Amino acid sequence: MTTYLQQAQTGVWDVRASFLPQIYFEGVTRAGGIALLLPPQSVDRDIADRVLDRLDGLVITGGPDVDPARYGQQPHPATNEPDSGRDAWEFALLESALQHGTPVLGVCRGAQVLNAALGGTLHQHLPDVIGSTHHQKGNAVFGTSTVRTVPNTRLAALIGDSSDAQCYHHQAIDLLGDGLVVSARDADGVIEAVELPGEAFVVGVQWHPEETLDDLRLFAALVDAAGTYATERVS
Repeated sequence: MTTYLQQAQTGVWDVRASFLPQIYFEGVTRAGGIALLLPPQSVDRDIADRVLDRLDGLVITGGPDVDPARYGQQPHPATNEPDSGRDAWEFALLESALQHGTPVLGVCRGAQVLNAALGGTLHQHLPDVIGSTHHQKGNAVFGTSTVRTVPNTRLAALIGDSSDAQCYHHQAIDLLGDGLVVSARDADGVIEAVELPGEAFVVGVQWHPEETLDDLRLFAALVDAAGTYATERVS
């Protein structure tokens, strides 16, 4: 699971630190997996490949906005300052995962990384598109959206026709990356999930499944896919 790297305070310490909210890795562990944290660090493709050689699945977690330069745009005034180190780390890990066939789950920013890595673009400030701040109320208050899945997608098979989702995003997928299909939208027409068709598990959701750990279906699906992948690698 990828992590943040930024200034953090704990006790008397105020230092740059790698961290991830517990609810993320609790989702994996409750689903029967073992979570390893992957802090942003200098990377090349060989290092990314070596990391992925030792993992059975990859979760790209939520966080700050993807650098618009990654999808050929100038930054919107509301877009975060780029975190180039985290972008480079996650894009390298994802590229390697896709080539290895490693199961991937992208959460919020993670879904956007998946789309941008495959040549897609983002709406940089969703209120400009739909006229509402419903998807990101601010002050750590999540919005609730009903997402409706697209029939015959992997996501529809996992969660059914619809699900209530906890959202906290001011950006969203615009043009789809190569090979991706939309697997869920909300009532505003916003793309809330994408996936790559095929045998490999590659799913990105714009919402935060870790905020509702009474529903482990997405984490369980990832852990199950990781188990199958691990078995196939040694057979």
